[in-house]
Amino acid sequence: MGPAMREARPEDRPFIEEIARLTWGGEDYLAKVFDEWVKDGNFYVLELEGKVVGTAKLTFLPCKVGWLEGLRVHPDYRGRGFGRFIQNFMLDLGKKLAEEGKIEALELATYFLNKESLAMVRKDGFSVMARFFNLGGKVEHFSPEEPGPVELGMEDLTPGIIPLGWKFVHRSEEALEWLRENGEAYEVNGLKFLATRGGATFTPLSTGLGCIRAMLPAMAWVAGEKGREEFDLMLPEGMKPALPGLKKMGLFLWDETEEPNVLVFRKGLVKVV
Repeated sequence: MGPAMREARPEDRPFIEEIARLTWGGEDYLAKVFDEWVKDGNFYVLELEGKVVGTAKLTFLPCKVGWLEGLRVHPDYRGRGFGRFIQNFMLDLGKKLAEEGKIEALELATYFLNKESLAMVRKDGFSVMARFFNLGGKVEHFSPEEPGPVELGMEDLTPGIIPLGWKFVHRSEEALEWLRENGEAYEVNGLKFLATRGGATFTPLSTGLGCIRAMLPAMAWVAGEKGREEFDLMLPEGMKPALPGLKKMGLFLWDETEEPNVLVFRKGLVKVV
């Protein structure tokens, strides 16, 4: 029996946990979001001879965006065209949703060293929409300072594209509501930043070097409260000149590069008349 895509089911958990354990040195988040993704829907698995060997997820984001994430192939089944099989299925799903008026574009983010993914999405007509730096920090390097929770307003969303973890939304009233629902906003020293719910990836809403320096102790506090030893920051590519200063503050890039290491892609599905 050949490979087939189907919606993920709760009983697929052992397969998903195995794929996550064998991906990114066991650091893959797939097992952690499994229940949430099954409940949300549009979470698919590739089944071959009764075994789940791949996954992919489409998430609805504001501004009629279908966000692609979680494309995985079990290491034992790579190099056999299954990644392309999954990608084609998701592209067809995107076209169907566009025809139904539910989305107008597909978007995704990938790491700059993910060569296979980069080659595939470019071949499929995706183009780079934005570039970001994902920097890391260790909680122990900072003297934690407790921030206060704060309500987000449109005036806080100064960038055109706002990261929340590894999802990126376009500035709009709809995006503001989505960020309020899916993220946590904090304020320290009059400066605001976003955090993923339950996670430790932060988006500073003011990106000057001095502003980030003032927020880092608060970010370390939030990460520590969540039991994390490390945390991440998403910064726009315009921060490139500030990289030396950011590194002096104790931040680091996971792979040494002077270029943005997170690329955000978009493929429009609706023809503009």
